[in-house]
Amino acid sequence: MSILPQLQTLSSQLAAILRREIARGAWGEWLPNERVLSQRLQVSRNTLRTALGELQQAGIIRAIHGSGNRILLRPESVEPAAAPRDLAVLSPEPAERLRPNVTLWIDRLRVLCGEKGYRLQVVHGRQYFRPNPAAALEKLMRQQPHAGWILILGGRATQHWFELNRVPCVVAGTVHVGISLPYCAQDHRAMARDAAQRLFALGHRKIALLTRRSGLAVDAESEAGFSDAAAGRSDGEVIVCRHDDTVAGVCLQVRQLMRQNPAPTGLLVTNAHFHLTVSGCLQQLGLRVPRDVSLISRTDDPFLGYVTPEPARYAALPRQMAAGLLTLVEPLLAGRRLPRRSIAIPPRFIPGLSLGPAP
Repeated sequence: MSILPQLQTLSSQLAAILRREIARGAWGEWLPNERVLSQRLQVSRNTLRTALGELQQAGIIRAIHGSGNRILLRPESVEPAAAPRDLAVLSPEPAERLRPNVTLWIDRLRVLCGEKGYRLQVVHGRQYFRPNPAAALEKLMRQQPHAGWILILGGRATQHWFELNRVPCVVAGTVHVGISLPYCAQDHRAMARDAAQRLFALGHRKIALLTRRSGLAVDAESEAGFSDAAAGRSDGEVIVCRHDDTVAGVCLQVRQLMRQNPAPTGLLVTNAHFHLTVSGCLQQLGLRVPRDVSLISRTDDPFLGYVTPEPARYAALPRQMAAGLLTLVEPLLAGRRLPRRSIAIPPRFIPGLSLGPAP
């Protein structure tokens, strides 16, 4: 009687792949969570769960409710795993929801890493950016070991946890006061100071910064830089207005500003999208840009090139950002210590028709 070979199911093939990865020490004490594994292996959750069930029956992993899948057994003959040569970008939002200038430097950094044989992946989750992220971050570090991490949009608590636990990390953006992590960022303090000085030079004497109540270091730096420009001036006044990051909240702040006597004649808006909101709100109030009020956007976005009058703004520099981040993290990937230095990218102003002399 002939014996026909048995075709392996996809779940069995997947279980074999997971066995090999566990055997070579690809993960630490825990497997990555199901979402990460299914994305990395390009399989459905159902197929993955069937494969994980096979590993549980074989005594290789154990499912622990609320924690994940813990690795139980490793062959004694397996050689120690090589040090990881990959990076992870940690973000509160998935890549497709980030601002275009952020996704551009992530894509550029991925290309630069690939040219050197490194891998780059994006890990996201709001639980890592809560006021007390310790438990979520500790679990993440167990499940997904990487040579280094790049933090974006990190609040003080998240940055402090990485510094306190000495997890190799670089901040893509500004660090909070008192945090000594290396960072690469556009110099937002210099940017806001430059914007205020340009407005003063054009004869504006009362100017305002419209920013978020975000708790992010980048916005705190912008506030400091904007106020710097008025230091020592007897003929200039700056106002900082914080909104709730909604269209209604921005419009409320604009209306309150324009009711002042005298009202500010120059505005720096920290978000490119809210530049449109402010412009539309001013128009509803019967004010024209820049005849009555001048506007500058702190951030750039491709759509601003289609707005009229074209906004004065500061350029996004994704190539410089990606190159700077790679310079900081490459020692980690080569097995060396993380450098203490940081990189501040100077602002590059794009003149636009939304900026004019004081009325």
